[in-house]
Amino acid sequence: LPCHSMRKGLMSLLVGVHIDEGRIDLEQTLESLGIDDTVPLTANEKQATVEDLMTARSGIYLPAALEPADVAANRPARGSHAPGTFWFYNNWDFNAVLTVFEQETETKFFDEFERRIAKPLKMETFEAKHGRYQSVESSIHKGYPSWMTAEDLGRVGLLVSRGGKWKRDQIVSEDWIERSTTAVADTGLKGGFGYMWYATIPKKGLLFGAQVQERAFGTAGYGGHYLAVFPTRDLVIVHRVNTIIPDKYWVRDEEFGPLIEKILAAMETP
Repeated sequence: LPCHSMRKGLMSLLVGVHIDEGRIDLEQTLESLGIDDTVPLTANEKQATVEDLMTARSGIYLPAALEPADVAANRPARGSHAPGTFWFYNNWDFNAVLTVFEQETETKFFDEFERRIAKPLKMETFEAKHGRYQSVESSIHKGYPSWMTAEDLGRVGLLVSRGGKWKRDQIVSEDWIERSTTAVADTGLKGGFGYMWYATIPKKGLLFGAQVQERAFGTAGYGGHYLAVFPTRDLVIVHRVNTIIPDKYWVRDEEFGPLIEKILAAMETP
């Protein structure tokens, strides 16, 4: 099934690998990296950093590939927020991360994901051919939708649950897993937002509509695709929806949250 926006958590893992290896620097600005767009960025917008892109705080509000209509309709006015000061779920940011990733690592995202993540985790079905790039005329930054089975997503969940380690191999550093799954902004019902991962906020505890009294994090996709991770329990929940059929079986946070709560309660029942 299509991953939709779960692709962002997958990208975060791979970016982390290359941050650890020194190929990507979160503090670099778009100006220093030579990143622009079809509609040229302003001098102020070019001061956004890679970190701002990954935490959806670039302050760059331009059309983007794979941007849902409701997000486009609520996009802030251009220039209304300085880089690093305001969170907005922004596909422009997430797509620009792909541009930065491929430029700085000199690799192709799907090929690199297969080599650095899928093969070490011995994913059952995922191959680079299960991903594709999507372009729009209004932006040079491509979307990167992919397809993945519930079983392979579960492996991703176990990887992050166990601090980036798979059996004896450290696939992604524990430091990056901790940093990327720690909330830096409050999104509301979905919880907090870290570096392209959703995460609980201390004392607030929301994740995908569920009240969660522990550290937890995950990634979510359009129509009800969820990967939720509870590291203290070594628990991974994968929820898929047949979004190939538009609107028919979609699940919202208001429906998925109570399911999470029931699963957690069942684990505590003697």
